[in-house]
Amino acid sequence: MNFKIPRALLLKSLQAVIGVVERKQNMPILNNILLTLTDETLSITATDLEVELIAETKAETETPGETTVPGRKLHDICRALPDGTDIHISQAGEKVTIKAGRSRFTLATLKAADFPVVDKVTTQQAISIPRKDLKRLLQKTHFAMAQQDVRYYLNGLCLETSNRTFRAVATDGHRLALSEIALKEAADLNEQVILPRKGVMELEKLLNDEGDLELSLGSNHARAQINDIRFTSKLIDGRFPEYNRVLPKDCRHIITADRGLLRQALQRAAILSNEKYRGVRLDLDENKITIEANNPEQEEAEEALEVQYSGEKMEIGFNVNYLLDALSAVEEDQVELGLSDANSSCLIRAPGAEATRYVVMPMRL
Repeated sequence: MNFKIPRALLLKSLQAVIGVVERKQNMPILNNILLTLTDETLSITATDLEVELIAETKAETETPGETTVPGRKLHDICRALPDGTDIHISQAGEKVTIKAGRSRFTLATLKAADFPVVDKVTTQQAISIPRKDLKRLLQKTHFAMAQQDVRYYLNGLCLETSNRTFRAVATDGHRLALSEIALKEAADLNEQVILPRKGVMELEKLLNDEGDLELSLGSNHARAQINDIRFTSKLIDGRFPEYNRVLPKDCRHIITADRGLLRQALQRAAILSNEKYRGVRLDLDENKITIEANNPEQEEAEEALEVQYSGEKMEIGFNVNYLLDALSAVEEDQVELGLSDANSSCLIRAPGAEATRYVVMPMRL
């Protein structure tokens, strides 16, 4: 293998894939990236066995070939070189030499044949969706995914097609985030897949341009081509909970508030909440909400806020972080909180909005 490439092109491709290269891996080959050089094209592959990213770029090929090199070391070298530099990379035996100007680096390699790649994805459903819409769905829901829950199917994001609707749903068992958009064409199948956390975060990073994206869903993988980058992720094998059961149907008590003011009041009260349980109490009265927090050191915080509310007096407790996450995801100036009673979940959304909804379960204080 022997080629020359502008630093800017190589760095752009490395930055696109380096996120899946973990710093500590049980398998040494996963610390490496696969470099595949053909006529005028350099393909860079990174994987952690769950998510695979392949970036293609132009290169001046002298001798085709393929090898693997330490991914983060190559990325750091390329990033440290000055702008406008041409990089010359050549392989001799089990070493790769990188030259740029007066700089010279030698990296160890591992056999390309040992590098794990996803060859083929059997597509059951292909969905065409605007990139900005998919990015918005991920941004509005991913924060509600569980982290390292024994219920492994909660450690990801549910993507669901239903006729002309594409929906993203995440829950950790204590809160739920749902957002959906209308598809231009009806889906061939009503299907549900669970994309793992790493796949969600890497896909969101790639969705920065205008235009449509074709998302291919298979029985075990999801795949998308975004410009010169191919994204492939394993799917979580499991059945996502029946989330429709926890969406409040009868919210008789509606609170309408200024989203910014409510968020700021909750942030201030949270300073003196219990660091472990993060609970705050909401006292509802006519056109008024009082937020109270305390902690084991007997410290207390109280915030009063004018709202639109004409229901009965009520006290209810919530995890303040869950409320703040939902409020941060609502884009409108006004926010609506719906409750059935003092023991029910809270439905949070922009007034009248059905496409994006958040549910937070109450907690005892």
